[in-house]
Amino acid sequence: MPFLLPLYVRWNVDPALFQIGSREIRYYGLLWALALAIGLYIFYIIIVKKEKLGEKVLDSVFWYATICLIVGARLGHCLFYEPQYYLSHPLEMLYIWKGGLASHGAAIGLLIGLWLFSRKNRLPYIWSLDRIGIVVAIGGAAIRLGNLMNSEIYGIPTSLPWGFVFVRNGETVPMHPTQLYEALAYLAIFFILWYMYFKKDVARKMPGVMFGVFLILLFLSRFLIEFIKNPQEEFETTMSLYMGQWLSIPFILAGIVILIAALRKYRQRNPNPKLQRKHT
Repeated sequence: MPFLLPLYVRWNVDPALFQIGSREIRYYGLLWALALAIGLYIFYIIIVKKEKLGEKVLDSVFWYATICLIVGARLGHCLFYEPQYYLSHPLEMLYIWKGGLASHGAAIGLLIGLWLFSRKNRLPYIWSLDRIGIVVAIGGAAIRLGNLMNSEIYGIPTSLPWGFVFVRNGETVPMHPTQLYEALAYLAIFFILWYMYFKKDVARKMPGVMFGVFLILLFLSRFLIEFIKNPQEEFETTMSLYMGQWLSIPFILAGIVILIAALRKYRQRNPNPKLQRKHT
């Protein structure tokens, strides 16, 4: 009898791993913690082991990046997706445990945090930006797995054999598991940036290139996957593009500009001797 692929995956995972008293310990929170722990370890390899900058710099970048990322993610959700409600109930912006974090807000918060870190430690801003992409990519993959465990942020119906029926949300037909698509895309970006940094030494040789590549790849993948996602908020059903796509466009354009500028600077500092001989 030939092997047959399943027609779909029936997804009915309890988002709570276990309960302590009245408090639930959820996969989502644990995966957030895992993302931060992996980020700290990667920063340790980069800052302490490879670049010999010391543990004080490691502590500084971790706390600036973490606090600003979480604050930005929360404010991004409140102001981008539900501004009317949260501006009327501003104290509820502090209720992070109730959910609602936006990746584009996290990106803005992280950029601010890295700028503050760079000033504090007298490092070039582009130094921080080139290296942060490695951490963000692997952390983003972990967080998207948390979304999968919560049965949230999934896609439109599909007939593909890896479609997921999200039972806890009352779905009866297979949907695109866009959480997995994004997690795999971010994991691929992580390996690309890791190779650029550790194998090709791109961050030192061509400052700005890694950050430009990171912005383009991450937000372009987000932009494309949004086409097969369900809208997160009701108002998105009337838009030509989803909010996540509109918010991704400036980051993609910024990445293109940064990449072109970085490559031009590199070529100006390292002119091709063959081209020089042709013009003499």
